[in-house]
Amino acid sequence: MNDPIVALVLVGVLSIVCQFVAYKLKLPAILPLLLAGIAVGPMVGVLNADALFDDLLFPIVSLSVAIILFEGALTLRFSDIAGHGKMVRNLCTIGPLVTMLVLTPVTHFILDAGWQVAFLFSAIVTVTGPTVIVPLLRSVRLNSRLSNILRWEGIIIDPIGALLAVIVFEFVVATQDPLLHTGIAFTQTLVTGGLFGLALGYFMGLMVRNSWVPVYLQNTAVLTIMLAAFAASNVLSHESGLLTVTVAGILMTNMRGVDVSGILEFKETLSVLLISALFILLATRLDIGALMSLGWGALLLIACVLFVARPLSVLASSYGANLNWRELAMLSWIAPRGIVAAAVSALFALKLEAQGYTQFSLLVPLVFMVIISTVVVQSLTSVKIAQLLGVRAPRPNGFLIFGSNPFTRMLGKELKKQGINVCLADTNWDAIRQARMLELPVYYGNPISEHASLNLDMSGIGKVLVVSPYRQLNPLVTFHFEHALGKGSTLGLSTREQSQRPSHQVSSDYAQKLCLFDDDATYGALSGKVSRGATLKTTRLTESFSFDDYLNTYGESALCLVAIDPHAKTYVFTSNHDLKPKAEWKVISLIEAEENDNKNAAG
Repeated sequence: MNDPIVALVLVGVLSIVCQFVAYKLKLPAILPLLLAGIAVGPMVGVLNADALFDDLLFPIVSLSVAIILFEGALTLRFSDIAGHGKMVRNLCTIGPLVTMLVLTPVTHFILDAGWQVAFLFSAIVTVTGPTVIVPLLRSVRLNSRLSNILRWEGIIIDPIGALLAVIVFEFVVATQDPLLHTGIAFTQTLVTGGLFGLALGYFMGLMVRNSWVPVYLQNTAVLTIMLAAFAASNVLSHESGLLTVTVAGILMTNMRGVDVSGILEFKETLSVLLISALFILLATRLDIGALMSLGWGALLLIACVLFVARPLSVLASSYGANLNWRELAMLSWIAPRGIVAAAVSALFALKLEAQGYTQFSLLVPLVFMVIISTVVVQSLTSVKIAQLLGVRAPRPNGFLIFGSNPFTRMLGKELKKQGINVCLADTNWDAIRQARMLELPVYYGNPISEHASLNLDMSGIGKVLVVSPYRQLNPLVTFHFEHALGKGSTLGLSTREQSQRPSHQVSSDYAQKLCLFDDDATYGALSGKVSRGATLKTTRLTESFSFDDYLNTYGESALCLVAIDPHAKTYVFTSNHDLKPKAEWKVISLIEAEENDNKNAAG
């Protein structure tokens, strides 16, 4: 395409289409993005990133990688590492080293690649990444222990793996000079990146904590300052900028009193407008001829990545982790490569080509081949393997409740008392704080945000109850989790209290989901009952005290909420289904205050 405007619009349209397809098919977005880039680039030839951006391509990729690493580092909390045991720490430290030791000689001998190429390639493909792990975990439904290990490995290893690749890149470049110069350059990069990163992170942490800039400028200011520091660090010491932004992000997110949730949510817009387009553009640069020329060697390398490098890294990391062989086998199989691997490989390939290192022309095709192969193979097979190994979690039976208010906190506490998984989500900090005081699991923020997709633990959650006053956000939450968890999984309160004006009506599709508990159970009605002293009561039914007896005893004073059968399976009462609990079932109801003293004997 000769017109740059048309080419840029095409990239934007493809980005949105690929994201939508990934959402519908519940696949990692990187797969359709890369395939689309290959289709419009080397296969059809209608788009070429080099022709479109020319000398600007390198700066665009460089700044994009800096943004990816900075945002990834913002998710790296030391408390999260400690909370998930030795296995996560080992997978993010011992694991990459084992992967490099295995893949470096394999790449060198099987593909006849130089040691430098093999060394850098093996460093880049050590990273997995949450953008590919999280969608896979949702479909596989592993037990909570394995799910947490894989999820946090993906989050933590992104900046660590990229930092490892930066160090290897510096070593590769510096080996052309005498040993003393190599040591000086390597030390200078580490010292400059480390110190500059610490200073940058501390400054931005103070800026956010003390509100030095208006709230509406905070995200933009952090992003701009980070990119300025990245460029300045590279000027002071060649290629130290990636280390600078990684260290800055880690320090900033671990500073006391610094809330980075808004900055992390800003990543969603960047992911759609920048990151998605980036990977389509990178894929247009793939040399299909060079990739095909690898022949059987490429297949042998993929087999080594899947069946040798990953299992050995898991085995070496498992000491003291108390995992059985089935769990270790499952961890060995799930390790799809993601966005950081693709971006870093393209960035370094561009830099090496600019410096005349022609032997690195295969770096990008090799990395993209690993990404596509691992995502496709593991997405198609992981569910079956998890079933064979017996490591899938039982069908999720817990509740995510959107809205932390007096009623939902009472319900969450009662569900937890009955052994049911529950998590309360809300965008109001004070509401979340009160839930935490009751020792309830919580998520502070928008539950459909990108940050939530990486940090909200949905293991064991099978139903979503929308019980919040946020009328603009409620439909978005409802449809998001309806798609993610399946039809009938998300229920909301009746909107009968709304105005009947046409402009205030909801769609028929959304209205069908507003049947939680009862037609009269609006947010205002529930809040009013609780404020008047209504309490929650759990009653066990028996042969002599049936559900009909229960209803006759309590009458209209009881609003039935949830039923639990003898196998701990939960059922939610709704206005459009006639639920009939049986003997030995438990019924959780909201009992109005004036009936509490008179009816206690019924339970």
